[in-house]
Amino acid sequence: MIRIGATVLAAGLALAGPLHAQDATAPAEAGAPAFVPSLPQTLAGVPGTWDLSRDASTRRCVLTLSAASGEAGRRLTFPAGCRRALPVLNRVAGWLFTEDAIRLVDKDVRPVLAFKRRSDARSYGAGLEDGEAYSLVPLQIAATGAAEAAAMPAAAPQNGPRDPLARPAGAGGPDPAPGLYALDRFKEQDVCRVELLAGEAAKPAPVRLVEGCRDTGIAVFDPVLWQAGQGRMTLRAKRGHTVELVPVGEGRWRRDPDVGTTFVLRRVEP
Repeated sequence: MIRIGATVLAAGLALAGPLHAQDATAPAEAGAPAFVPSLPQTLAGVPGTWDLSRDASTRRCVLTLSAASGEAGRRLTFPAGCRRALPVLNRVAGWLFTEDAIRLVDKDVRPVLAFKRRSDARSYGAGLEDGEAYSLVPLQIAATGAAEAAAMPAAAPQNGPRDPLARPAGAGGPDPAPGLYALDRFKEQDVCRVELLAGEAAKPAPVRLVEGCRDTGIAVFDPVLWQAGQGRMTLRAKRGHTVELVPVGEGRWRRDPDVGTTFVLRRVEP
């Protein structure tokens, strides 16, 4: 099974387009220090890729914190769709590292999210006055699930509205079969179609992007291969980038992690 890499996530998955906090592309610094399974003790350990999530929800975004100075502290990048997934990012223009904590600041260098180290030493936590809480975790820790307990989503009320991004219990099911799939984005349905072609067992198989795709991100991503196994599916772009998906039931697969707007593939009839 092909696993999606931190470099691809930091680049914005190519489906939403990388975006600076002031809407200018700012790639991650070459040679930025890799994270180990603990939080940085000094400024030098902070630059890199981080997972930002809103607690008690499935909303999350991947941030790249740069060592380069910007107009408000140091620069950061995130996919364009993160502004909708986490509206708090509309106010974020940079970041600071002070007193063993990370602050995401606005254009006037005032703290928007003031993260403090949690007792597990693997994640930071921050809260807003309205009660919303957020977690910030080095991506390598988030990818292994080491910080899962620190930001475990609360169970949805039995009679409350269903979160369209939530994975239903027991929704693993069989791997997807070759065939025609429609792509849904947020409230827009069937914006693109892809055909998953059959291939050799345990090897990536071809993907065909059906003519008439109305999603620029998918058209630019241009998937050419797919592979599935152990309840996950991977789409590989012509240039080598990958996007990983997990089942959500009823022949549907959503992008994992949830970054930006909803991205769901669902089986359809030709």
